[in-house]
Amino acid sequence: MKIKDIIQVLEILAPPIYQESYDNAGLIIGNNQWECTGIVCCLDATEAVIEEAKEKGCNLVVAHHPILFKGIKQLNGKNYVEKTLITAIKSDIAIYAIHTNLDNVIWGVNGKIADQIGLINRQILVPKAGLLSKLVCFAPASAVENLKNALFAAGAGDIGNYSECSFQVNGLGSFKGGPDSQPSMGIAGQRTSVEEVRIEFIHPSHMQKKLITAMIKAHPYEEVAYDLISLDNDYQHVGSGILGELPEPMEETTLLEMLQTCFGLSVIKHSPFLEKRVQKIAICGGAGSFLIGPAIGAGADVLISADLKYHEFFDANGHILIADIGHWESEQYTTDLLFDILQAKFPTFAVLKSVIKTNPVNYFL
Repeated sequence: MKIKDIIQVLEILAPPIYQESYDNAGLIIGNNQWECTGIVCCLDATEAVIEEAKEKGCNLVVAHHPILFKGIKQLNGKNYVEKTLITAIKSDIAIYAIHTNLDNVIWGVNGKIADQIGLINRQILVPKAGLLSKLVCFAPASAVENLKNALFAAGAGDIGNYSECSFQVNGLGSFKGGPDSQPSMGIAGQRTSVEEVRIEFIHPSHMQKKLITAMIKAHPYEEVAYDLISLDNDYQHVGSGILGELPEPMEETTLLEMLQTCFGLSVIKHSPFLEKRVQKIAICGGAGSFLIGPAIGAGADVLISADLKYHEFFDANGHILIADIGHWESEQYTTDLLFDILQAKFPTFAVLKSVIKTNPVNYFL
């Protein structure tokens, strides 16, 4: 198996196009044509994790955080980033990062956090716009069902919790084949009119090439007429944060105690209590202060996140309880998430979880 085969699985589930503009997800070190000897999943691809992979005979590290965020002009080992890169290069170990694209899918990093505290009725807190398109094609009535089935199988027609969504309307199409044409209907050189159906499908924009290939393969016409239309609609399953509910309301202190247990916390920073029972919960693994306003606007009782600054706790303003549980702590189960995905896809392959605790933050109690 090649490294590109592992990457393909990850990028189907969390396409790189879903990452934020500042991010650097993807294959950071290595060649995707290398034969893969084993995978180590981790949160941070530090030098210690690279050494761990080397000792275990694995030449691919799949990390959540990119070790390389911005360009470097020298590579001489003066900091932890350069040391990690040098060790990986010298050891022929590839590093792949799946960062904000994994944050932005509903089942990803935030979904794993929601699993730990049992949230139900989940939805993306701030869905992304501009990621959807509409494919419009035209076909004779006899080909419609076959064409729809082919495009649904290729991934078209998903809207929120619904699949196989389409719209169609009848019309009259006309065409005249040139001297070299071989029309499936009518005669070359003569204008032909055919009762046709206009069919529309919404789809993620990054899937256009796959859908067009499926459409052309399933279509009876020699030349297929179709339109691609970019949409401004929100993509309900992709975006920042998750909003969900606890099965039953609970006291604020009870919720914080549950967080301590679920995430192994020694301390939680939080804004003033609201002095009420809470149920609607917003989540953002890692730094999530940018979601305070949207969480309040969505009616959340609590925002669970990390890396909040002093003045940002004032933004709660009596409307919401903010719980800062720590960056590493909030995302620690991402390693399990990556392991589960790859182990399920490659059950007979060496997929391992790193045993290195990479949290750089310590607490003196």
